[in-house]
Order: sequence, then C-alpha cells, then structure tokens
Amino acid sequence: MNDKLALPVGTTLDRFIMRKQEDFPFATGELSQLLRDIALAGKIVNREINRAGLLNVTGAHGQQNVQGEEQQKLDVIANIRFIRALRNGGEVCTIISEEEDGIIQTGNTKGKYVVAIDPLDGSSNIDVNVSIGTIFSIYRRISEVGQDGTEEDCLQLGTRQVAAGYIIYGSSTMMVYTTGCGVNGFTYEPSLGEFFLSHPDIRTPKTGAIYSINEGNLNSFSDGIKNYLRYCQDNNYSARYIGSLVADFHRNLLKGGVYLYPATKKSPNGKLRLMYECNTLAFIIEQAGGKATDGNRRIMELTPKELHQRCPLVIGSPDMVDKVEEFLRAEDLAAESIVKAANDVLQ
Repeated sequence: MNDKLALPVGTTLDRFIMRKQEDFPFATGELSQLLRDIALAGKIVNREINRAGLLNVTGAHGQQNVQGEEQQKLDVIANIRFIRALRNGGEVCTIISEEEDGIIQTGNTKGKYVVAIDPLDGSSNIDVNVSIGTIFSIYRRISEVGQDGTEEDCLQLGTRQVAAGYIIYGSSTMMVYTTGCGVNGFTYEPSLGEFFLSHPDIRTPKTGAIYSINEGNLNSFSDGIKNYLRYCQDNNYSARYIGSLVADFHRNLLKGGVYLYPATKKSPNGKLRLMYECNTLAFIIEQAGGKATDGNRRIMELTPKELHQRCPLVIGSPDMVDKVEEFLRAEDLAAESIVKAANDVLQ
C-alpha cells in the first residue's frame, strides 16, 4: 500500500549498462565506462544547447570545418566536450571527428577503443529550435596496445563496430545505442541528471508510409530516385523531412519509414559521411530489424578509404529500402538496354 506513494522511477542507464555487461563473459568494464563517458558528455552538451540563446553561442563560428561547411559555435563546443570526456575517460586511444581534419590522439596509449563521432549533427537548426543530435560509433583497436592509435584503427569496416548510438536533443533528450544485442533508448530526466530506460528493445516496423528526402534536389536525382518518389506520392505516403539526420532517422526508426540521401549531380558520391554517420546508423537500424544500403550495397560492408569518405544512404524499414533498390535496379537495366541498343546499331 505504501509503495504506491513512491513509485519506482525506472532503470538508469548506468544500471542497465552494468547488467548488460554480464552478457559478455570476457568483458572487463572498459566499454561500459566508455558508454558512460559519452553519456556524461551528452548531458553537458544538452545543457549548453538548452541555454544557447542566453549565452550567445548560437549562429556561425566564422570558420569552416574540413568538409568545407560553415561551423556553428555549438559545433565547436560539442566537439571540445566530447573529445575532453573521451580523453579523460582513459578507454579511448584515438578519436576521429567530423569536425577535425585528421586523427586525434588522446594520449591513452593503453586504451583499447577508437571512437568516430559527429559531435553535433544538424547544428544549423539550433537557431530555429529544431532537434539536433550527436552520432557515435566505437571500434576495438587493431594496433598494438601501448602506442598511439593509427589510421588503420580508424578505417575499419562498419561490421567491426562494437557499439554505436546517438543522442537526440529535442522535446526530450534521448540516448539510443546498441552493442550488437538489440537497440535500447533512454530518456534524460534533467531534475535527476540521469538517463532512464524508456524504449527497451526497439524494433522498427517492417514497412511504413513515411519517406524522408530533400525534394528540393529533385532535378539532381537519378531517374530511379525520381520514379521512387512518384511511387511514394501515388501511394499517398507522407513526406517528412526535418533536415537533421538524427531527428529524421529517430522518427522513422520508431514509426517506420525510409530516409534517403542519394547521389546528386553536385555530390555524385553522396553527401553523408561513411565513418561518422552512415556506419553508425546502419548498425543501429540493422539491430532494430531494418536495413541500410547505398542503393545497391550494404553500408556496413563498404570499405573505408579515407576518414571523411562520403556515400549515398538509403536507410529504414526493410521493405521500403528494398523497394528503393528495386527502382534503382530498374534504372540500371534501362540504361544497359539503351547501351546495348546503341551498340547493336553501330554493329
């Protein structure tokens, strides 16, 4: 009877991580500590975002990052916060960041892990109070422990990720992550300063009725993508595009849908980064029962050749991703037929 006066608040992220560590008989705690370090940095960045308008840290920083994109002030702040947390945590030997040109050595030569991070995805939306996020993935180093990490440590296949996740700063702040045993989401309770399990064992619907793409680039899309968009419209799908990758992905993960950032005439290799965005979200969606490809190949099997490599992305509910690939294959077959017909005429 008295228990009803003080209902349980739920499972904290720390407690959940500790319990899950028992699922890995050879785990020694470093990965668990690393996830806690990321969560701590996320809490700090969440605080900075919530008071950004009061501290004059919105807007452009006045410099460009390695991608040639204008950095926002909060891009710089988030980058510093996460690098500092990972360096101080001691579990990471090397970091690669979307905001940095090369690899970042932490000085923790005994660290067993490498982290790839986009500190603040969608940061240009801060000024208009739209959801943004942090995207991270974790790899086990392959170089010898006791020395600085190498570029080879950083350029690993997505299939070699040991953990991946994102933090979304929106109407509520959530951390969603996987260690290869399903996907779980945690909502931040600011009055207690804790993340609590709110979305256990997330499974994305097999199909959906939402498509997310910047249709302003329509004239630059291939015929296959254009035909797929017409298919969506003919079937009364809902167009939902926020412009923050994390926010669009998060909605489609929970509700069912497909997100597309295909190749365009301006960006023939796509625009999103393989190491900082695509591999991470691909790992998460696959663990939730979804699918991620570049329109033809599985994202996590793409061989990374450089830190800031770009690639097209089609990600979401598996049946919807399959349908996009079907339209792209039809485009390829049509192109092959035209070439064959031209060759026949020449012969």
